[in-house]
Amino acid sequence: MTQDETAAQHSANVDSLTAAARSAALGAYRPYSGLGVGAAGLAVGPDADQPAGDSDGRVRIVVGCNVENASYGLTLCAECSLVSDLHRTGGGRLLEIVVVSHAGEPLAPCGRCRQLLHEHGGPSLVVHTARGAVPLGDLLPDAFGPGDLA
Repeated sequence: MTQDETAAQHSANVDSLTAAARSAALGAYRPYSGLGVGAAGLAVGPDADQPAGDSDGRVRIVVGCNVENASYGLTLCAECSLVSDLHRTGGGRLLEIVVVSHAGEPLAPCGRCRQLLHEHGGPSLVVHTARGAVPLGDLLPDAFGPGDLA
């Protein structure tokens, strides 16, 4: 929660993200496992010098769902399609994310997705889990990022 955000606004963000993630999960392609996963994130951007939000200066919600594949290993996680939606809608940074099953149960991002989320939200990205809001940096300490390539 930012300094300018009230508890009610924060709760509304989480509720909106959870509803969007659940809706996305219901549309997942899941013929093999039967597990639909949806992710929804609060995004701002596209660059740090611009006011929060998309080209209209608004914060926006981006979503994704899992897309299974018969080889399992090529399955796309909901967080992967969320990052695609982030860039499809103008880029920017992720501030908060919710990941749920099609039944609405909270899920934690897998290791690969934590790395992907680090690239697009950084260690301060708030991940809403079953135990509450957790900074991504706590879920992926000492993450490898673009700065490590220099």
